[in-house]
Amino acid sequence: MANLFLFITRSFFKLTSFSFLLLFLFSFSSFTSTEAYDPLDPNGNITIKWDIMSWTPDGYVAVVTIYNFQQYRHIQAPGWTLGWKWAKKEVIWGMMGGQTTEQGDCSKFKGNIPHCCKKDPTVVDLLPGTPYNQQIANCCKGGVLNSWVQDPSTAASSFQLSVGQAGTTNKTVRVPKNFTLKAPGPGYTCGPAKIVKPTRFVTADKRRVTQALMTWNVTCTYSQFLAQKTPSCCVSLSSFYNETIVPCPQCACGCQNTSQPGSCVDPKAPHIASVVSAGKNNLAPLVQCTSHMCPVRIHWHVKLNYKEYWRVKVTITNFNYNMNYTQWNLVAQHPNFDNLTQIFSFNYKSLTPYTGINDTGMLWGVKFYNDLLSQAGPLGNVQSELLFRKDKSTFTFEKGWAFPRRIYFNGDNCVMPPPDAYPWLPNASSHQLISTLSLLTTLVAAMAFLFGYA
Repeated sequence: MANLFLFITRSFFKLTSFSFLLLFLFSFSSFTSTEAYDPLDPNGNITIKWDIMSWTPDGYVAVVTIYNFQQYRHIQAPGWTLGWKWAKKEVIWGMMGGQTTEQGDCSKFKGNIPHCCKKDPTVVDLLPGTPYNQQIANCCKGGVLNSWVQDPSTAASSFQLSVGQAGTTNKTVRVPKNFTLKAPGPGYTCGPAKIVKPTRFVTADKRRVTQALMTWNVTCTYSQFLAQKTPSCCVSLSSFYNETIVPCPQCACGCQNTSQPGSCVDPKAPHIASVVSAGKNNLAPLVQCTSHMCPVRIHWHVKLNYKEYWRVKVTITNFNYNMNYTQWNLVAQHPNFDNLTQIFSFNYKSLTPYTGINDTGMLWGVKFYNDLLSQAGPLGNVQSELLFRKDKSTFTFEKGWAFPRRIYFNGDNCVMPPPDAYPWLPNASSHQLISTLSLLTTLVAAMAFLFGYA
């Protein structure tokens, strides 16, 4: 009887373990590749909207618009690259506002040659200065898209294409597959195209509304782990109440390769100009030789303490000889951002990804003043100061409270120093103990002298 009970128990546990394994595998496989989550911008994404505007004898004319709905992550030069795979044997007869990088094999066509015959075309934006007869609205920015908070008017990019050998009705058209977005490198993962309600357009006089014949959307989300193998920025800390300057963690973005010269640039090298100019054609960072090897460093300095306020100085330094950061932005998370009183020489917007919690601020440069973070060198830094009002219920300088919890630069999470390395307040209790001990010693010595003298 005991053996039978033991057999049933073991069988039950085996079956239960197998069931949990199946459940785990099922739940893991149910996640899609588009589920990238940013806690400071949980709803941020890039949406690609494909609007069919008219039918042609063998296909349609469509306007494709890329919307950057991310609050602080933008697409910088050399810009976005959009690709997909046709569902049938479609070709692109012509384009405006954009162009494919390759034409492909169009040898079977006679007379009128298509713009692109590839099964998987790749499209890029046209450059500024393109002739007007090749432009459409929101095109020709070199693929650069600003973030939604910085400038929503430049957070969209469009191009028009005439598609042939495709369906000519809503029932015969097939949506493309396998969308890819590079901005300009990897990092974005796009989901499948989904047919949605046709887009509605309001005329300039706002007296008439038209709509697309057919519309589908593609949503792309960003993952820093896919974008790059190493971090792109780090944070250093200092304060007025402590002589310790906490540097960026060593090898935060990589280590100097001593066995391979040229992995970084010594700013004191005699031929630095030739080295830098030779590397400008490459998108990979060409950084100064530092202990952290990061292209960008953010320094947070607790500068002054007033009766009702305290002051912070933020400095952003560019160590990358290959990059001028245009339209840069910085996102910092600190509990006192709900009492930010004044900011100097930067733009500011409060980010509240969660209702009722105002602890995140976005900073960016003032246009034509410091919105360009120059490449490494004497001018490769921007700085500003922030004035916070003290909240007596939460304010303290103890245990690193005055330093940020998290910092992003251009949408990438920066490497913070370890919490136990933060500059702390001097230990007042030890000074008090020493002074009390010295007082007692002096008192005992005085009494001994008096009694001895008596």
